[in-house]
Amino acid sequence: MTAPYSIDPTRFLSEQLEQASPDLLRQMLQTFITALMGAEADAVCGAEYGRPSTDRVNSRNGYRHRDFDTRAGTLDVAIPKLRQGSYFPDWLLERRRRAEAALSSVVATCYLLGVGTRRMEKLVDSLGITRLSKSQVSIMAKELDEQVEQFRTRPLDGGPYTFVAADALVLKVREGGRVVNVHTLVATGVNADGHREILGVQVTSAEDGAGWLAFFRDLTARGLTGVKLVTSDAHAGLVAGIGATLPGAAWQRCRTHHAANLMSATPKASWPWVRTLLHSVYDQPDADAVHAQFDRVLRALAEKLPKVADHLEAARADVLAFTVFPKEIWRQIWSNNPQERLNREIRRRTDVVGIFPDRIALIRLVGAVLAEQHDEWTEGRRYLGLDVLARSQHAGTTTEKEETTPELGALSA
Repeated sequence: MTAPYSIDPTRFLSEQLEQASPDLLRQMLQTFITALMGAEADAVCGAEYGRPSTDRVNSRNGYRHRDFDTRAGTLDVAIPKLRQGSYFPDWLLERRRRAEAALSSVVATCYLLGVGTRRMEKLVDSLGITRLSKSQVSIMAKELDEQVEQFRTRPLDGGPYTFVAADALVLKVREGGRVVNVHTLVATGVNADGHREILGVQVTSAEDGAGWLAFFRDLTARGLTGVKLVTSDAHAGLVAGIGATLPGAAWQRCRTHHAANLMSATPKASWPWVRTLLHSVYDQPDADAVHAQFDRVLRALAEKLPKVADHLEAARADVLAFTVFPKEIWRQIWSNNPQERLNREIRRRTDVVGIFPDRIALIRLVGAVLAEQHDEWTEGRRYLGLDVLARSQHAGTTTEKEETTPELGALSA
């Protein structure tokens, strides 16, 4: 079987010259790029396309399309997808181009506004953005701001978004001649196709009920529907915002955040033992076993650490909400670990800047990083299978949600 990208040079050139197409150079370039990517994908798979081989370690799974701007025109580049892992032609296309441009823009803005330090000056030099005028920085930022704004306000038409996760990061911004902390609210979700999406990002002065309520109202206005479970920490304003805007959804307390809260209530010497007991709850094969093990853990803790047992018992409904959903998704919704990885990526970029000159610069950089991550998730493998999502949509969790999620009014009481 001949590989789809194989080229017979004589025949190819003859056909192109006979057609006398004005797009000859563009077509030739696109054909050669396709051939090179196909050969590289075969090398990753360990065998040629469509040929059985004992050396094969992977196989093709369609293509994803990217526009590639050249002097000969814009090419539609079909990048091979793999069944396991991913393939990306780094020699041809650049990853995270928007995020890097946003970082350069923000650093340049800081430099021109006089907030540069020795570290900032070194960054300016390393990024090659010395001798920039304010007008050049403005031009650099304008297109990025438009892209980020379109991304942040796009319709959420990929629903139902069965599972949603929300969290906030604290970043520093200069306002009114002083440095203040602002809260960057971020939400992610799993769409109807099983892929993860960045649903929204907003910056608020405080992580309170009003901020989270406005954030979730914006998400629902843009089309957030079909949510069955929201995973987050136990911040009162966040939980109340979920209850006020997503009345049909249950709430799962983030395993990572809960473990940190439990550790603060546990004597330091006893924490390794308590942590092992807690992990044993999540390692059970089914929902009945999870609840039975939770009871055994409570009995074990009640004898030696009654305060820890009371703390864990009070959070029972919050941390075990996942048990009404199919077991295949437990590992994903036990905690916000995927959300934590996303937060670390944001931190990696924002730590370079340190203190942002204004909120616009913060949104530009964080929004660009999230837009790039969104694209990678869209092109990657499904986060959850379609059959699992279908079963999850029928999981009845409304009753539990009403019992465990505080009313919005309780926040202001």
